[in-house]
Amino acid sequence: MAMSEAFLHLDPLLLSKSGANFGKRRNLGLVELHYNNFRTSRSELQSVGYFSTDRKNRAKGLCFLRCKCQKADSVSGVTADDGRPDSVSIYGMKNVNNVREFELNQLLKSGKEGFANGNTNGVGTVIDSKNSIEEEAWDLLKESVVYYCGNPIGTIAANDTSSSSILNYDQVFIRDFIPSGIAFLLKGEYDIVRNFILHTLQLQSWEKTMDCHSPGQGLMPASFKVRTVPLDGNDSVTEDVLDPDFGEAAIGRVAPVDSGLWWIILLRAYGKCTGDLSVQERVDVQTGIKMILKLCLADGFDMFPTLLVTDGSCMIDRRMGIHGHPLEIQALFYSALLCAREMLAPEDGSVDLIRALNNRLVALSFHIREYYWIDMKKLNEIYRYKTEEYSYDAVNKFNIYPDQIPPWLVEFMPARGGYLIGNLQPAHMDFRFFSLGNLWSIVGSLATVDQSHAILDLIEAKWSELVADMPLKICYPALEGQEWRIITGSDPKNTPWSYHNGGSWPTLLWQLTVACIKMNRPEIAERAVMLAERRISRDKWPEYYDTRRARFIGKQSRLFQTWSIAGYLVAKLLLANPSAAKVLINEEDSELVNAFSCMLSANPRKKRGRKEFKQPFII
Repeated sequence: MAMSEAFLHLDPLLLSKSGANFGKRRNLGLVELHYNNFRTSRSELQSVGYFSTDRKNRAKGLCFLRCKCQKADSVSGVTADDGRPDSVSIYGMKNVNNVREFELNQLLKSGKEGFANGNTNGVGTVIDSKNSIEEEAWDLLKESVVYYCGNPIGTIAANDTSSSSILNYDQVFIRDFIPSGIAFLLKGEYDIVRNFILHTLQLQSWEKTMDCHSPGQGLMPASFKVRTVPLDGNDSVTEDVLDPDFGEAAIGRVAPVDSGLWWIILLRAYGKCTGDLSVQERVDVQTGIKMILKLCLADGFDMFPTLLVTDGSCMIDRRMGIHGHPLEIQALFYSALLCAREMLAPEDGSVDLIRALNNRLVALSFHIREYYWIDMKKLNEIYRYKTEEYSYDAVNKFNIYPDQIPPWLVEFMPARGGYLIGNLQPAHMDFRFFSLGNLWSIVGSLATVDQSHAILDLIEAKWSELVADMPLKICYPALEGQEWRIITGSDPKNTPWSYHNGGSWPTLLWQLTVACIKMNRPEIAERAVMLAERRISRDKWPEYYDTRRARFIGKQSRLFQTWSIAGYLVAKLLLANPSAAKVLINEEDSELVNAFSCMLSANPRKKRGRKEFKQPFII
């Protein structure tokens, strides 16, 4: 059997804290956690290899530098008596990249010459290669771990030593850490996730200003960096500080809307996976949840229940024409609302917030399911729309012009299947297929059961367009020509079929896997994972791939991208144990289903009187 056939015919394999003193030094602009009772000279640090460029020596130095500062589970004076030990183990660090690449090259060579040792079907060799890929991925993930006061706190975005420009890839991004955190939870390594949740929570309340303006209090940072600085100007004594970025240093200066939503989703996953609800029940954590909700549920000028955001405020963090009400934000928003409702402690002060949350859930689910959904039937309806309807009973409520239907969509839409469009605004529908928004709409039950199956039907039907040689297109199709120049501003990084503009992102494997497991269709994810295993390790775990069929490693793609590594590991872990996916899945709420049915059977615009109309959101 040929090597490629051996990959295709294999079934997926089973995979195998002490008083924190926060000093707000505004001249530094940093959140500082001071070392208590910790004094070490620079010569002593050098003797243990702390300043060494060699990762193994530096790891030894980190073991030596484990400080006596307060653990994360008692930050801000809030303690949790869970009997946890004072110290956590430091991960070993191994540089196995060259070894793994050599093994894979040998494997490919043996596949051409016929499998060695009389193994004519090649199955044993392929199994070994798959195990070696997973082992390499775990080694690389552990090597990316960032330590704060000797304790693991997150993972850096990428560990690409071949790149001359680091930019902010050496920071811990909230959204990038999510697959890493899920991987660690599924492996039973809980401390790093707990530390991440509690320390990022402390950053939420830090003062943040850009050009004399401060955003809402509930904003979570896009990323943070652990810096080692001299203590009180003394070079012989150092301390670790957390330096957050709320968008004031980011390219484009855009605040992250999705960070707080992902934080809530990870918090719920931590509680479900560990069974430890003490973290989400803490006073400071409950306050953090409420601050995020109040920021998202704040009244504004918008007439729709969807969140109004600017371009670049989520995974697509550059100008790509997604400003307005992008699907990705709405899917995460809906999921985070469900997670928060599940975790909020019942108390008098939360009554109004929970009422607003429930109202928003009903309105948001109706709005997305009714107006964002498109299949062949809906497309034909839009094609026959009448425009300029001034009526409370208008069919074309958003005044969409039929000429907006792009030619590619007529050929792209299969007879069986459909998806949620990327964006909806007055007189504008963004017909592009955005993978993360659609997949998380399945995971979070924003899409109905029928719609969820239809989305997966479309992915199967359009496999060569959306998956091709490497899963998964971040969006389809790419902006090209004059459209690319106008919408992206001629962005040289988002050229057609590259990066956010139709690039293929391996990290999306884990969202695809969760969605497939929820709908009891894991074979789709298995097929995608086996496809990725053919080359992702050999290509050194790129951030993204270019061209229509993902044939090339991205022209500016970082290698050893952490969420590419973690996304693969989470997919493998969940396929080996599908029941574990429940920590991420939101089941459809029966009360919301009933409310949704009532809204479909009645015209919500009939009740127009101020006293009669009690719904806070017009849909």
